[in-house]
Amino acid sequence: MRFPFTQIDAFASSPFEGNPAAVMPLSEWLDDDTLLRIAAENNLSETAFLVPDASDNSDFELRWFTPTNEVVMCGHATLASGHFVLSADRNRERVTFRTRQAGTLEVARAGADYQLSLPVWAPSPKPLPEIVAALGVTPVETLWHEHRYGLIVLENEAQVRAVEPDFRKLAREGDWLTIVSAPGDTTDIVSRAFAPGGGIDEDPVTGSAHAVAVPYWAKRLGRDTLTAYQASARGGRLTCTLDGDRVVLGGACVTVIEGTFFL
Repeated sequence: MRFPFTQIDAFASSPFEGNPAAVMPLSEWLDDDTLLRIAAENNLSETAFLVPDASDNSDFELRWFTPTNEVVMCGHATLASGHFVLSADRNRERVTFRTRQAGTLEVARAGADYQLSLPVWAPSPKPLPEIVAALGVTPVETLWHEHRYGLIVLENEAQVRAVEPDFRKLAREGDWLTIVSAPGDTTDIVSRAFAPGGGIDEDPVTGSAHAVAVPYWAKRLGRDTLTAYQASARGGRLTCTLDGDRVVLGGACVTVIEGTFFL
């Protein structure tokens, strides 16, 4: 069997920036074990699989897999999927995706870039002593969301950039996404994200992390529109808007590989 394969750098204005995602359109779902094996073979933080939505509730069904497991929501691979669909049809302005646990997500054109609408996952204060110890930081505040997201707030950007996690300790906490965040030097907020329990030590640019972090920072900074930078080695810039029960993220995408996956 032959399947189209496209690798796209999301939240990137040029190749080698942002977060790479594989996007693979299918005519129908393969079994879950095969999807996971494909994602492991791709060895990217996420592989997105698209199937036309027979229910007519959206344009496509969408699922995301890391090399080790399926995830509840992935922002950058959704943005990449939107880029994939909208690049193929220049007359189309938006595309919707029905997901299994994150509801319906939308990607729309915004000039040369895109806007991605995600649900708000507002975090609540909670002590996270094991995660804090694994990060080796002294936080201003710690919060969490029930989908196993931890938000560790630090004082400044220099502290975020200096974090050197003990990935073995973090992985013992299971499939968590740990976000460290602070006010930025040249953007409103800066962050990094770690998920060794999900097979990703450091995720380059994480849309779902901002579904958690933006509600916190919007309240703390007293405004609903923010700029953000994820300070990984690749790096990525986002615009962020808190719009009711949605977080709208803006960014660009670049296609870097097109080919065929043989199975």
